[in-house]
Amino acid sequence: MTKIAVLVSGGGTNLQALIDAEKRGELGNGKITLVIASKPDVYALERAKNNGIEGRVLARKEYASIADYSKALADEMTAADIDLVVLAGFLTIIDEQVYNAFPNRIINVHPALIPSFCGKGYYGLHVHEAALEKGVKVSGATVHIVTPECDAGPIILQKAVKVNQDDTPETLQKRIMEEAEWNILPEAVKLFCEGKITVEDNKVYIKEN
Repeated sequence: MTKIAVLVSGGGTNLQALIDAEKRGELGNGKITLVIASKPDVYALERAKNNGIEGRVLARKEYASIADYSKALADEMTAADIDLVVLAGFLTIIDEQVYNAFPNRIINVHPALIPSFCGKGYYGLHVHEAALEKGVKVSGATVHIVTPECDAGPIILQKAVKVNQDDTPETLQKRIMEEAEWNILPEAVKLFCEGKITVEDNKVYIKEN
């Protein structure tokens, strides 16, 4: 069994997509055993509770520095024997202590086709506002391995989504979640759990069979 921790900061729609995929047997031998929230009372914790998954709060505001918070987070997941860490709308900065504890074992879903509309400041609706301002005809989502440089880690999967001329940031966000994020995030987790992902020279190679 591959033990998965999902880190959240909000409603947990991507967490729900992973829970649903696991119930359908679509995460390989992966099992979500821990959900950690960066603040209390987020709905993602309710989703965890409703599905019998242990939920913990590691509130960023209770730690004096990013380093202190990162150490606590790394220690918590190491103690829980976690194999794979999934950032699912986790909006808290972490440092190399977490990356070093889980090298090439942290993945994130980003609501754009990296390297477009990514990096510092590109999160939530800001991503879609920027895409619409640029007038792109397709956007989408990317699942990548997390490295210290924001949104710059090796890309695992991407899926394109058509941009409509009358889109608002909200409608584009919803379509990208439904058509891309909720599909490729569970797929990437399954690939990891099946041992089909290798990383060489900052590129991901996926074993075909």
